[in-house]
Amino acid sequence: MRITGGKAGRRILKVPKGLAVRPTPDLVKQAVFNSLGARVVGARVLELFAGTGALSLECLSRGAVSAVCVEKLPRHAEVLRQNWMAAGFALDALQVRIQDVFTALPQLVETAARFDLILADPPYGEKNVGRRSQSFAQQLLDDLFLPRLLAPGGRLVLGHARRDTLEIPPPWREIKVLKHGDSLMRFLEGPASPVSDATAAPTA
Repeated sequence: MRITGGKAGRRILKVPKGLAVRPTPDLVKQAVFNSLGARVVGARVLELFAGTGALSLECLSRGAVSAVCVEKLPRHAEVLRQNWMAAGFALDALQVRIQDVFTALPQLVETAARFDLILADPPYGEKNVGRRSQSFAQQLLDDLFLPRLLAPGGRLVLGHARRDTLEIPPPWREIKVLKHGDSLMRFLEGPASPVSDATAAPTA
């Protein structure tokens, strides 16, 4: 696995051993970033289920100004940090939060954080014929805090398995879908304007 473009292009990235992490394939990354194009330049990035941080590091290589990575497993977060240091990015360009994604989202909202790109390629869900998906991808779409973190005009890029049929609830609106083997990468818009605390659901 490597960084596919930008100033750190061709940099080989470490991947933890075992089956607990599923890095986004290089061909999928190239397709995603070809689609995003100039949106990456100057972007503030949030990567959820970050694993090795491959998507965030790709963004930084291609001109993003900062990235926040949320990864639950300390071993994976350490590999992420090693990849970040090896790529030579600025020390203040990336923040790693070692915690559950659905714990991190309301905490980030409390800080008034806003991101131009939110990237997530979580562990794949099961086939869900005849029932609503219970996968992490669907849980992200259903989460009430996630839209509040997307800056106006920003994009959510969400990966999931072809066998996992998702329901796209409001305020999300699908812009584009990329297909590669068993993988789908969905590009979504959020609310037309920031979701205010007055209109958001209560946190209790």
